[in-house]
Amino acid sequence: MDVLLPIARQQKAQAMTERLEGTFRLNLQPHHAIWMLLIFVFTVGAAQAQAPRELISPIDALVKWMPFILWGQEGTLNGFALNLMISFFAMLFGTIAGVTLGLMQISLLLPVRKGSWFVTQFFRNSPWLVLLFTIMLLFPFEIELGNMIIPVPDWMKAVIGFALPVMANISEVVRGAVRSLPTGQWESAESLAFSRRQTLWMIILPQCFKRMIPPWINWYCILAMATPLASIMGVEESVSYTAQAMNAEGDRPELLPVFYLFLLLIFFVYTYPIARWSIRLEKKFVVKT
Repeated sequence: MDVLLPIARQQKAQAMTERLEGTFRLNLQPHHAIWMLLIFVFTVGAAQAQAPRELISPIDALVKWMPFILWGQEGTLNGFALNLMISFFAMLFGTIAGVTLGLMQISLLLPVRKGSWFVTQFFRNSPWLVLLFTIMLLFPFEIELGNMIIPVPDWMKAVIGFALPVMANISEVVRGAVRSLPTGQWESAESLAFSRRQTLWMIILPQCFKRMIPPWINWYCILAMATPLASIMGVEESVSYTAQAMNAEGDRPELLPVFYLFLLLIFFVYTYPIARWSIRLEKKFVVKT
């Protein structure tokens, strides 16, 4: 029926997007932000009512420890700032390795193509927490290069642990973008005596770039929200500092929802605009078929 055609086109476009990204899309809407704010206000009000009058109120306690949660102690870079630094470097290293691995997946050499496919599928389908445990426990605390000893801090191990699944998923994004182009692009370049390398770098990848931007941004949002997993391995990021702040206030259960909802709120405030930007770019760079 004609009335169902717009819905069918919308579902087809969403299915193609998820196929290219290799995962669900962060389809955040403005009302999600409103609900987050209302939940936070309600939780803070309930905690205020339960707090003993002789002790500092939950709001005052949150304001007191907010700088500590956001960037750690003076002269250090920890807390939420460390979450952002881990996500930035993990995305950087994962993108570089993922683009290389994705191009290897379309290689004409069978061993290269099969080997890169295996690496991609292995890290793409491995639990992120297991990868973190493996890297944190097996990676050395320091590396000796001749007379030099280079320490490897825990946050750098977390960067490596997060970069591995990002690498695998970016590899699939690159492979999917290249495969999404019509085969006539390759045939036309071949008829003009372009080498495969020239075809890839001068014709194929420039067209794929705009297709890869939205899923790349989407994967960064997922990575940023996954960085609190590093707290399990002892990395002093925002979750660890939030727990330390509550312990410093003593045994006060009413602080638990206020502090952790604040933590949830700052992650939401950071990732929400990025997710909306990804959706806007997706609509701008949509490929009409």
